[in-house]
Amino acid sequence: MIIEKLFSLKGKVAIVTGSARGNGRSISESLSLAGAHVVGLDLEEAEPDSFDQQICDITDPKNVDLTLDYISSNYERVDILVNNAGVSYPHSFLDYPDELWEKTYRVNLKAPFELIKKVSPLMTEGGSIVNITSLNAELAFPDNPAYVSFKGALRQLTKSAALDLGRYGIRVNSVGPGYFKTEMTRTSWENPVKHEQRKNKTILDRWGVPEDLAGVLIFLTSPSSSYITGQDIYVDGGWSIKGL
Repeated sequence: MIIEKLFSLKGKVAIVTGSARGNGRSISESLSLAGAHVVGLDLEEAEPDSFDQQICDITDPKNVDLTLDYISSNYERVDILVNNAGVSYPHSFLDYPDELWEKTYRVNLKAPFELIKKVSPLMTEGGSIVNITSLNAELAFPDNPAYVSFKGALRQLTKSAALDLGRYGIRVNSVGPGYFKTEMTRTSWENPVKHEQRKNKTILDRWGVPEDLAGVLIFLTSPSSSYITGQDIYVDGGWSIKGL
């Protein structure tokens, strides 16, 4: 069938960071349903999954190396890398703490960079890397300078990696979720005023949910996107283009 030929991930090996909950869990389950062998990396234990969940601190080089050794031994290669893990530490700009800046940098930018460097040699031609950025890669939200800065930097890292890894047949793209219902946004979701404000910012008049990322991730990691690299796709209900 043409659909299976275009979108099947059967036999592919995928790594997804931040896989224990929220967007990362949904991405992992979706790739698995499309046929991929998914290895999820997270600091947290997860409930029983349809994928291989490994405890891994992606900011610890030794921990990452041991995890990649495990993947190499058990799966022999990697076809897909999804850099999804991220942290957010809101705080006022003028006294934003150095330690929060560094923690955000290590997870949101340095870890994806290091994983791309270490995983790419395990990929064969046709490999696909997807960096999960954010609407904040384009638009600033108040009182969160580290998150906005490093999501914007991850967007540019995507383009740099796409250029340098293209010679090996590896594609690199980014996906920027808008305001999604996850643990990170629980406070806004449960606040009636903020909930309505964020909903009204979109064209589709609703928040995103983790399942909204399934289609675009399968598309970008499957043969159907074999001539697409260095691109940014925003899954934001139209927030980023809404005028009046």
